[in-house]
Amino acid sequence: MKYSIAFTEKINQKAANHLNRPDGQEDLCFALWYPSQGKVRLTALINTLIVPKAWERLVHGNTEFQPRYFERAINQARTVKAGLALLHSHPSFGWQDMSHDDISAEQGLAAAVLAATGLPMVGLTISSDCAWSGRFWIKTAPKTYKREWCESVRVIGDGLKITRLPTKENEHKVRPELERTVSAWGLEKQSQLENLIVGIIGTGSVGAIIGEALTRTGLKCLILLDFDSVEKANLDRLLHATRQDADLKRAKVQVMAKAYEKSSTAERFKVEPLEYSIVEEDGFKAALDCDILFSCVDRPWPRHVLNFIAYAHLIPVVDGGIAAEANTKMTGLRRADWKAHVVGPGRRCLACLGQYDPGLVSAERDGYLDDPSYIAGLPHDHSARRNENVFIFSLATAALELIHFLYLTIEPAGLSKVGAQTFHLVPSMLVTGKKKAKCAPECLFPSWEALGDRSGLTFTGRHIRAERVRAERRR
Repeated sequence: MKYSIAFTEKINQKAANHLNRPDGQEDLCFALWYPSQGKVRLTALINTLIVPKAWERLVHGNTEFQPRYFERAINQARTVKAGLALLHSHPSFGWQDMSHDDISAEQGLAAAVLAATGLPMVGLTISSDCAWSGRFWIKTAPKTYKREWCESVRVIGDGLKITRLPTKENEHKVRPELERTVSAWGLEKQSQLENLIVGIIGTGSVGAIIGEALTRTGLKCLILLDFDSVEKANLDRLLHATRQDADLKRAKVQVMAKAYEKSSTAERFKVEPLEYSIVEEDGFKAALDCDILFSCVDRPWPRHVLNFIAYAHLIPVVDGGIAAEANTKMTGLRRADWKAHVVGPGRRCLACLGQYDPGLVSAERDGYLDDPSYIAGLPHDHSARRNENVFIFSLATAALELIHFLYLTIEPAGLSKVGAQTFHLVPSMLVTGKKKAKCAPECLFPSWEALGDRSGLTFTGRHIRAERVRAERRR
């Protein structure tokens, strides 16, 4: 099992203001967390800080808490069925190891926390430059708790800031294959990009191009999710696909994985092709192992699931779309629009952006969007009936999504949050939405922020079409 921690910029700022004292002394506080269990990674989503009252801890260079503060925190955790984390500061810089006193304090709480909450004790340390280190205390035997370091601590806000566990694998040096790339934004930003775990949800025309761009940029780990097969109708738009792939009905993710292994410029590249939809439990769990997700889907149900992940599980989603329309006599192009945006805490969600109709989620789950008679009864201009697209539009959409990915991850010239962008081919105009646009007051997604597995909601289910497509491939 791998471990990580995530929280919003709002929580990060509140914690930093309390823990990093102007007088240079250490400080501490407790926090509540909820689990986000992926396929191979457990993430602690820090949901609420429990700031101590003046008499609940002693500050004397180092810091220690009073028993009544711990009792208050553990009772609060039990009440809301959350886990408990202990946060403290070190007046130093970068990723922080633990002192003997730190280990003794956290390890000493592990048994009581597990017994009271049913979840492991989590510890975090913040440095003066707001870098975080984190660990889980896992019970390995009676009265025995082992420290498991978190591979990453993620802060999700206008940008995505990640502190990683120092390892040889995370070290970076400039290789000839990436000299031009590193020269664009420097070694530090390149290291941040390379170590991201990126999920591409949908490896069709847009997703295939995004995957190619990321592998050539030096990313080390991609997770590909798509249940579909290559068809002849894809060959005018699907990068890397061949006629033989279409004749053999090869899975799109397998075709892309082989191509990316050839294209990769990373020293140690790993691509995981998974023949599932994001709406299936196996696909959903795999997505929770990622630091960031690309939404390259065009149906309401998968977008609904991705929307939920962005808020409840604190994994930002880069989404985009294409709308093209021929004139009424089918003799020319009337319009073509493509858009891109990032969704997550503090941003407008996919439903409020108009990227899908929540009312159609149930229709898709019940199979109506794969029923020709149902589709035939929809208006001619309904989104479920539209399929006009060309490779050039896919290329433009992928490029715009990748630009928003760079805003989020490397923040060029300090620019991170730019708002949703739409390019209208006619009359050749780029429109940028408001940076501070929020969801509608009645939208529920922001209320599920950082609840993870404890949200009590399930949006996954059986996907009949995906099962049928996989069965056809096996035959």
